[in-house]
Amino acid sequence: MDKQNPNVSIRPTKKQKELLNYLDSFINEHGYSPSYREIMSGLNYNSVATVALHVNNLMQRGHLRKRDHSARSLELINSDFKSKVSSNYVAPTEEKWLVEKVEHAFSEIERLGDDLKNTSIDHLYVLVGALKVLDLHGAAQSFMPRLTALKQKQSS
Repeated sequence: MDKQNPNVSIRPTKKQKELLNYLDSFINEHGYSPSYREIMSGLNYNSVATVALHVNNLMQRGHLRKRDHSARSLELINSDFKSKVSSNYVAPTEEKWLVEKVEHAFSEIERLGDDLKNTSIDHLYVLVGALKVLDLHGAAQSFMPRLTALKQKQSS
């Protein structure tokens, strides 16, 4: 922390940002903070001492705090790191769910038949584009023939 203004935190290093992002993701997923061993495993550190060193530095810099010095009590202080997406990685289970949702949207719009509207087609383009942004190019490509067919059907 800045000695003249204790409410100002010092910008974290790249490794510290990785740890903050990991903590934020873990807490959002589980509802509690990870153990030092889970952090070590999740970030491929070689020892728990390395985790402790980074955690202590982040506490000194004003990014983390421990509630009542108990296990699994790390809290993020700096809101700049809360709920930021650090990558566009999609887990296989999330990919399946996402593709099923896009499939459902296509089915619903295809059922409209002659009542196709530009907004419906645009919605599908956005969904296919989102799949591409998430590096799910194969899934996005599989929907393109149906999207093209719907666009041609709408034009005629």
